[in-house]
This record gives sequence, C-alpha cells and structure tokens, in this order.
Amino acid sequence: MTKKYSQLTREQRYKIEAYLEAGKNQAQIADLLNVHKSTISRELRRNVPKRGTGAKQYVASKAQLKTAQRHLQKNKKVVFTDCLKQQMKDWMIEKRYSPELVSAQWKKENIKGVSHESMYKFIWHCKHSNKRKNNEFKHLHKYLKHGKRRRKRGNYKDTRGLIPDRISIEKRPKIVEKRGRFGDIEVDLIMGKNHKSALLVMVDRTSLLTTIDKLEGKNADAITKKIIRRMKKMPPIKTMTFDNDQAFCQHKKISKELSIKTYFTRPYTSQDKGTIENRNGVIRQFFPKKTDFNCIDSKEVKRVEKLLNNRPVRKFDYLTPNEVFLQLTG
Repeated sequence: MTKKYSQLTREQRYKIEAYLEAGKNQAQIADLLNVHKSTISRELRRNVPKRGTGAKQYVASKAQLKTAQRHLQKNKKVVFTDCLKQQMKDWMIEKRYSPELVSAQWKKENIKGVSHESMYKFIWHCKHSNKRKNNEFKHLHKYLKHGKRRRKRGNYKDTRGLIPDRISIEKRPKIVEKRGRFGDIEVDLIMGKNHKSALLVMVDRTSLLTTIDKLEGKNADAITKKIIRRMKKMPPIKTMTFDNDQAFCQHKKISKELSIKTYFTRPYTSQDKGTIENRNGVIRQFFPKKTDFNCIDSKEVKRVEKLLNNRPVRKFDYLTPNEVFLQLTG
C-alpha cells in the first residue's frame, strides 16, 4: 500500500525521538509510524539544529514548538476578500440586505462567500477600528436593522375616536392565520416629519408582496381612493386588516368596492399586525424617522417598493415575494 505524506502529531514526534535514540534509521522509523519516508526526512531537516546548543539532536518538544510557530507565521488564505466586502457593502446600502441575506444570495449565485456571523463580526470590528483600510466600512453598522418596541405589549385603552362598525380581529376567519392563500392584506401608515406626509403600506400576509404609496397627509378620502385603486389591480382580495387610525374610518366603502371583509386590530397591540410591522421596519431603512415624504420623489418610493418585492426572504427559503406571489396566483 502506498504511504501518504502527512502531518505528524505530537505523539509521533516523541516516538521519533525515542526511535532515534534506539538507533533506528529514517526508513525504519517511517515503517514503524506507517508514514512516507519523506515525511521523516522533512521533519528532521526542519527541526534538527545544525549549530548551537543541541546541534544535530532531535528533541520532540522543541520540534512541536517550532512547528506551531511556523503555522502561526504562515500566510493564511483570505476567504473574506476585498471584493466580497465591497459587494456586501453595496448590497447592504443599495438593497438594504442584512448580512444573512447577503450570505444567502452568494449561495444562490454559487459564490464562495462567508457566513453572516463573519460579516457581523467584521462590521462591528470596523466600527471600533481606526485603521485606514477599514474606514469605508466604519459606518456600515448603521445599516443593520434594529427593532425597538415603543410600548409594551398588551391591551390599552384607545384614546382615539371610535371607528363606526369596526369588526375586531378576533372575529377574523382562522384561515387568515394559516397564510395559505393570497389576498389577506394588512394596511398601515408610515408617518413623515411632523405628521405632514405619509406612506400608505399594504402587505399580503402570505407572499409579503408589498405596495407603497406616497400621501400628502392622513386624509381619509385620499387614503380610501388609493387603497381601492391599488387593490383593484391585484388578483381578488379576501380580507383587509387595519389598525385603529381614523384614516381608515371609510373601511365600509373599501369593503363594498372590493367585495371583501375588513377587520381592525386591538388598540396598541402591534403583534396583531406583525407582518406589516416587520415590513415597515425594512422600509424605515430607506426612509428613516423624520423623513419628509413631501421631499421624496414618487419614483424613489416605487424603487423601494420594487426592491422590497425582489428582496429574498428567509422564511421562503430565500425566494422573493414576487416569486411567492407568482406561485400562489400563477
């Protein structure tokens, strides 16, 4: 059987020292250790000093120490290359991808990348680093998503005006919770600076397909018209769930125009519309709080909508909302 070249272990080095003291030659030692004779030759050539203390004498403990030092000094293969770092940065800034989505996209494109844990470690290292080579990544941590709950979960007394004929989410059909069909829509507003502008956001619970429309304020008439116009372009809608904002007080008109049932969340209970809350968090990465949407071009809003619907989602095994939508309705 052909003997393979191999790395020697600590135990094998101590055996080599003992065999040499017993007068064995290199070929005999190789046979005894079941390694190639070149492995023994290379070990002695590297670790037997030619001069000084212990010259021409093999000492296993010193050989092991020298081997460890050589491994530390050896040039390591760089896996997280500059090219990958730049691509990660571009995707995080332009597409608002999380490190997890970056890693998944590399796998999808058969690119040998690194794990999302390695990216997080690198991003936080750069934040605290003053090295010139890390400067362009120093502020990348600001593009990481951090969710903060402003109020504790639970039921609170609603201090806003009551919406007539509202039906509580507790009466919504159980099939909506199963997320097995297209057409169960959650609706919300993202408010701009000083509450003088807003975005109307609608998300399908199953596919996460998202629509975003720019508003000049919280006028109920304008919002109702926007909802009806956008949803009529979709395949048949089945239900809509709103929060208790007076902006949605014309829900009966929406229900009639779209032939759907409408429901309302419990006051101040964000988990009742967790799907859209999550999507709002992603949208806020593009439009931070205090953004004046009156100063944002409608084309930019549509660009973000397109990015969201073409953004891979972990729960879909990194398919995009558009791809899931086509599976459900195609």
